Amino acid sequence: MKRVLGIMMLVLVLSSCATREAYTNAIRDEWNLTDASKMKGVQFYTSDYIELVRQKSEGVKTTESDGSLVKSENTTSDRIIIPARTKCVFDGYGENGEIIIRFEPGAGRVLRFAMKENTTLDKYYFVAVWKNGKGLVEYGNEEYEATAASARAYLVVKLQKWKKEKRKDRVVRGMKV
Repeated sequence: MKRVLGIMMLVLVLSSCATREAYTNAIRDEWNLTDASKMKGVQFYTSDYIELVRQKSEGVKTTESDGSLVKSENTTSDRIIIPARTKCVFDGYGENGEIIIRFEPGAGRVLRFAMKENTTLDKYYFVAVWKNGKGLVEYGNEEYEATAASARAYLVVKLQKWKKEKRKDRVVRGMKV
């Protein structure tokens, strides 16, 4: 049985494909994120693992009643671990244009991110005072040392692209002589 097949379709396709990309000046300019109020609405993430370590050592040297020398050491370490892809928020701008990012509530619990000087890389990297493979940084009003691997961390944002498409399909039967 022959029949005329007429198909009219209206397709509304909403596809959201979110990708994570490094936060750069190009993204800042494209999305007009020059104002602090607009930056507060952006969800940031870390690209890599950041580890902050603070150690405190105390040592006591004494002699026992039998004349032996005793050395007693006590070490306390405090570690703050920020895994890769940790959510964080904009807290403000620093004196030199760096971005101050907050990971948790509390006084001084922020880290700084800035573009590296003398490079063509446009990413905002974790900022510390680097000496001998360790970075000195203040977090929660305490001095910490950042591990060497933490220097690779930079800010990441999630970009979503929405595409709206309308489509109309029609199948024709053809003609006979």
